[in-house]
Amino acid sequence: MLAYIIRRLLLIIPTLLGIMVINFTIVQFAPGGPVEQIIAQLTGTDVGATARIGGTGGSEAGSGAQTSLQASTSATANSSKYRGAQGLDPEFIKQLEKQFGFDKPLHERFLLMMGNYLRFDFGSSYFRDETVINLVLDKMPVSISLGIWTTLLVYFISIPLGIRKAVHDGSKFDIWTSSLVSVGNAIPGFLFAVLLIVLFSGGSYLDWFPLRGLTSDNWDQMSWPMKIADYLWHMVLPITALVIGGFASLTLLTKNSFLDQINQQYVLTAKAKGLTENRVLYGHVFRNAMLIVIAGFPAAFIGILFTGALLIEIIFSLDGLGLLGFEALIKRDYPIIFGTLYFFTLFGLVISLITDLTYTIVDPRIDFEARDV
Repeated sequence: MLAYIIRRLLLIIPTLLGIMVINFTIVQFAPGGPVEQIIAQLTGTDVGATARIGGTGGSEAGSGAQTSLQASTSATANSSKYRGAQGLDPEFIKQLEKQFGFDKPLHERFLLMMGNYLRFDFGSSYFRDETVINLVLDKMPVSISLGIWTTLLVYFISIPLGIRKAVHDGSKFDIWTSSLVSVGNAIPGFLFAVLLIVLFSGGSYLDWFPLRGLTSDNWDQMSWPMKIADYLWHMVLPITALVIGGFASLTLLTKNSFLDQINQQYVLTAKAKGLTENRVLYGHVFRNAMLIVIAGFPAAFIGILFTGALLIEIIFSLDGLGLLGFEALIKRDYPIIFGTLYFFTLFGLVISLITDLTYTIVDPRIDFEARDV
């Protein structure tokens, strides 16, 4: 087992490097980089989502560029590789490039970035006067709350439901629950979120739950029991929207996995020996059927935690990692984009290794030493 763990840890290095190289290359050559963002802000052409994001940061980069632009107002028209830079002083453009590190070659910037990331130094945001670490830590509680509660509820609902559907395959219970599961799988979670707001959050009907935020405005003045209750009250609608759209595939996966095992010869043999149905189901079938369910846990958890909740965060005004990443991508805030990509890719690869190791807990017959990585 130790040799397998070492091989998997060594495999993380080229995997992580490959992901970073591909994303760094794609993002660097995408139009609308940080220099163009600053130019758009200062020339008044920054609109839409970019304008909204740019106005929220107390931007140190933007204020510095504003001073430089005022000092170069005597510029004449010139050709530039940056969109909207015509008429700006070339020295001012060079100043911006140096400010963002674009005065260095592409490979040198990448090597410098990766060297810093190996020390977990992710730098500071281009457009927010904060370090990337502080921004991530500030947004983490929201995404952690959504991810953990959603994952727990999805698994606690899907696994028992999938097992019962497998045991009663073809029954009325199986048929009508399959219909509900299909509806939940077909409708995106953000549409459920809108429906829940209309029904239960002061839309056209009831006003039972808050519309936005993770806590109330007077949360700091509440007692601890009231703080917990207020937090749970705010989480009901976004968690419900995520769970409804997320448990369908896991339910069907659990059912199909159990059906496959129920029809195996060892199950018939166990029943012929006089074992009860529950003993066969949970003593033999469960261990084998749960392997494929466990295999999907890292992707499910990371997907819910960092990407699946993006639209939910926007709809309910929950300022989490999904919204932070979306704004950074729109704004071309490279330190946030690559810093979070590096950290969460590394996190996902480690979680994947831990998941593989849990196979041996669920089924000790699995021997990773007997297979090549």
